[in-house]
Amino acid sequence: MTTEIRKAYLLAAEQAVQLLATEELARRWEKESVLPGMSVGGLAGHLARSVLQVEWFLDGQVVGAEPVHPVHYYARLVGTSVHESALNVGVRARSEETAAAGPTAVAEQAQAAWQRLADRLDKEPRDRRVAILHRPGEEMLLDGYLQTRCVELAVHLDDLALSVGARRSAPEAALAIAVDVLVAAARERHGDQAVMYALARRERDVAEALRVL
Repeated sequence: MTTEIRKAYLLAAEQAVQLLATEELARRWEKESVLPGMSVGGLAGHLARSVLQVEWFLDGQVVGAEPVHPVHYYARLVGTSVHESALNVGVRARSEETAAAGPTAVAEQAQAAWQRLADRLDKEPRDRRVAILHRPGEEMLLDGYLQTRCVELAVHLDDLALSVGARRSAPEAALAIAVDVLVAAARERHGDQAVMYALARRERDVAEALRVL
């Protein structure tokens, strides 16, 4: 499973790197994206971080904390659909911080990080942990963290492609990982009855149980 997760992640990251390098994205950098209140540049910065952060987190210091499961990583999130929630304000701030370097630098940084990761991930052990730097003291197993990056890449590749009129999406393997993680997160957050309604009886889906992000 480790090999499959890492391969899926790298293939999805490659698609992100290629999209970040397009001229159309650079031209629309300051325009509004399909996500309200987020520019194309900000969204590109957010997408790029799913490549850049893997390297940053690998280089962070781990202390042996109980690793957070990728499903719980999402199930516990609060305010995902509220524009001014602390979660979304933080996401936008980190994204804009990355985007401030400009389209050329962001594309080059993501490309270089992806190339290094393509070599590095093959050498990391199954039990490798990473520090979740924006949540001090938290850690994840590397493969668990890569599953969360498959979620982010699958979701935001689509967002960014739509924002610039491109045709690009995550590979099937990464999409499958993303769906598995998000459905499991929905089950943890709302319970199986609510998820069953969302899947089979939408008129009873008062919780919008499948909406995780």
